[in-house]
Amino acid sequence: MNQISWNLQIFRQILKTCVDRRDLTTGKCLHAVYIKSLVPQLTYISNHFTLLYSKCGRLSAAGKAFAATAEPNVFSFNVMIAAYAKESLPHLARHLFDKIPEPDIVSYNTLISAYADASPALELFLGMRESGMGMDGFTFSAVITACNDDIRLVKQLHSSAFSGGFHGYASMNNSLISGYSKNGFFHDAERVFSEMGPVKDEVSWNSMIVAYGQQREGLKAMKLYQEMVRLDLYVDMFTLASVLSAFTSMEDLIGGKQFHSQLVKMGFHRNVHVGSGLIDLYSKCGGHMSGCRKVFDEMPDPDLVLWNTMISGYSLNEEFSEEALNFFKQMQRAGNFPDDCSFVCAISASSKMSSPSQGRQMHSLVIKSDIQSNRVSINNALVAMYSKCGNLQEARQLFDRMPEHNNVSFNSMIAGYAQHGLGAESLILFEKMLEKKIAPTSITFVSVISACAHTGKVEDGERYFSLMKENFKIEPEAEHYACMIDLLGRAGKLDEAERLIYTMPYTPNVMVWGSLLRACRTHGNIKLAEKAANHCLHLDPSNAAPYVTMAHMYTVDRRWDEVARVKKHMKDRSVKRRPGCSWIEIDKKIHSFVAEDKSHPMREEIYGFWEKMWEKIKKAGYVPDLKWASVRDDCGVTEEEKETILRHHSEKLAVAFGLLSTKEGVGLLVMKNLRMCGDCHNAIKIVSDVAQREITVRDCHRFHHFQQGQCSCGDFW
Repeated sequence: MNQISWNLQIFRQILKTCVDRRDLTTGKCLHAVYIKSLVPQLTYISNHFTLLYSKCGRLSAAGKAFAATAEPNVFSFNVMIAAYAKESLPHLARHLFDKIPEPDIVSYNTLISAYADASPALELFLGMRESGMGMDGFTFSAVITACNDDIRLVKQLHSSAFSGGFHGYASMNNSLISGYSKNGFFHDAERVFSEMGPVKDEVSWNSMIVAYGQQREGLKAMKLYQEMVRLDLYVDMFTLASVLSAFTSMEDLIGGKQFHSQLVKMGFHRNVHVGSGLIDLYSKCGGHMSGCRKVFDEMPDPDLVLWNTMISGYSLNEEFSEEALNFFKQMQRAGNFPDDCSFVCAISASSKMSSPSQGRQMHSLVIKSDIQSNRVSINNALVAMYSKCGNLQEARQLFDRMPEHNNVSFNSMIAGYAQHGLGAESLILFEKMLEKKIAPTSITFVSVISACAHTGKVEDGERYFSLMKENFKIEPEAEHYACMIDLLGRAGKLDEAERLIYTMPYTPNVMVWGSLLRACRTHGNIKLAEKAANHCLHLDPSNAAPYVTMAHMYTVDRRWDEVARVKKHMKDRSVKRRPGCSWIEIDKKIHSFVAEDKSHPMREEIYGFWEKMWEKIKKAGYVPDLKWASVRDDCGVTEEEKETILRHHSEKLAVAFGLLSTKEGVGLLVMKNLRMCGDCHNAIKIVSDVAQREITVRDCHRFHHFQQGQCSCGDFW
């Protein structure tokens, strides 16, 4: 063997090792040698440089290596298509695919795997079959994964794969397990898994463990994991993360903690993939962010996924929204560039803070980042953010400018209209969604039925509830029944709402009974309210809301002994009512208020301004509703003193400060952590007319847009 061929053989072996180990540093050195023509220019070697950069996440460098390949072959194209697929860039993958002189089966399989939507993947699959191109199990695996949201297609592809003799491919069966479990066809997933026999691989076991987790079958997930151990199957970080996801889906924090102890003994607790699962567990099971932070701090070298999981954990819990944004900034300072997931989580945190300035700042960062991959997810988050920050017009403008929409896009906008009391717009957009042949999800119907409830459209709500199951094969969940009970309850059909609770196929939860309780409060039905409150307290004894609701209803009915009894029960059971708080953002700063607040540095100006406004709105027809003062008639408190209590509720003080601190004609956005009280609602309606301002108040249930003495809710909330 001559010197040159000997050097070439060594060079190829070292390069292959770099690809296998993702050794970018050594690979770059080899590439420099190659570019200087110290090694013969061969397509085989050029392909491996493209492959190296792709596996190391260097898409730009992979593209340059591909472009520099003098005589690219089909493998060259396939490597680059796979790189684009990995980065969720199907349009670039398709553009490159169309340039291949003679694409092979790998070309087709790789391009199909690039698509997250069924339509283009299925079109390519059918074209492949019509052209007589041979298929394999990987073809079916890719197209089933792309069609995972459409159970009808999953079943058809399953039948086609079985009749074609491809049931022996583990990857195809794994895709079926995921497809069936994702769509709620759990028994079909179990059947596929059990019929796989010896072709099961680690992914098969992991997929089934995840499926059990989705069905809240944590014990089965744990049993399957133990079976893997018993069979001496290879247990890796993906298996362990799947078991953690099962505990998370069940909200089983105790079981999750015990499994965490096992992970420490096994030495996996410092693995970033397992760490992400642990952070997900602690954040979603009661918001134990101190546990999340401990897991994160134990990681020697946290990657972007781990940072994102922490930001997501903080953003899931409203009280930690500010920490989510701080962590987002820390991530950048640590040298990590945010991706789509980072932005979606940070934007979600801005939504929960109801901070328009923070939201716009995030939007600006997204534009500057010029992220291309999966931009639809970021746009969806921005639409939801603008809606939750009270700027529905900007949300709709962004929605209309989006180059592509999916069901999440429509869900976000439909929910925004519903929360703002614009039920007609919600339903129009829902019909447009159907026209575009974008399949609605269970979340879509929650928003649609909620929109009907907020606008009193009982018949429409009942029709959509039926449509959901009959036309779209979506089984109503407890949340849909809660919306239906809310719909009937708001319309005063309390007997029908109660009957629905007893006939629904689920055990009624706090959300369901709470919907009935709120309806009873609206219509003053104390007897049924007592029944609903008792059920709520049986299910969640520490929940203050039923106590507060019943105390208010007894107060309105002047049943003072019952009010005292409720308060005593709260004290005996150490149940504390969350104090009402309202806040407003002025010049990028949040100003918070509680009732009778004296802590604000501008308190004298605020109270002075509000006293003058109080007199103006009374002359304009406002009459204080003294029942909202919640004070006994026989305790010596005069009507004037009750009026003073009402005058200084937190939302009134926030509105006063907003009017005082902004120019005439500028709209206000006030947030409240509890349901808005009836007297404040009446007062702010008149204020909007007297001050000629548009005032928006977002309470814990919905938005109220006050303008010219009217509210968007039509006094129906």
